[in-house]
Amino acid sequence: MRTFQRRMGLRIATLAVALGIGVLGGCAKQTTIEVLNLDFTLKDMNGRDVRLSDFKGKPLLINFWATDCGPCRLETPELVDLSAKYKDRGLTIIGISITDTPQDMRTFASEFKIPYPLLVGAGRDDVADALGLGQGIPMSVFVTPAGTVHGRLEGLAMPAFLDKQIKALF
Repeated sequence: MRTFQRRMGLRIATLAVALGIGVLGGCAKQTTIEVLNLDFTLKDMNGRDVRLSDFKGKPLLINFWATDCGPCRLETPELVDLSAKYKDRGLTIIGISITDTPQDMRTFASEFKIPYPLLVGAGRDDVADALGLGQGIPMSVFVTPAGTVHGRLEGLAMPAFLDKQIKALF
């Protein structure tokens, strides 16, 4: 009986944490208009140069992640779905891995069928600092076509919350 209670307690605690992250995670309100610096060039997972400035004028969701991050793995299928849902409206999702090798990223992209660009961010503290990476991942930056930051989200969110933040970019 105690084993059953312990298992149920762990399941309830895990669910509470998951729900708490999804309910509490949110974008900080912007009190000033922040124009995001996109003047960086990163390598993609295939070794090609990608200039972030090429995405100016489009709604962006820039997501910091890593292959060994459990919450990142949970979030990725939702980002894939949102990429497909808003592709025709011009949304670009960019994934910046903070620790992975290009090979790790290619394996991850294949596993999750990721259609959006995955960029190598390992060793690029300049980019992380400029884009406002906080203390943890996943972390997303929502950028309007004007290049202003609509908000940042540290941690997981419910799919409806991500959808709402993306809609606000248009």
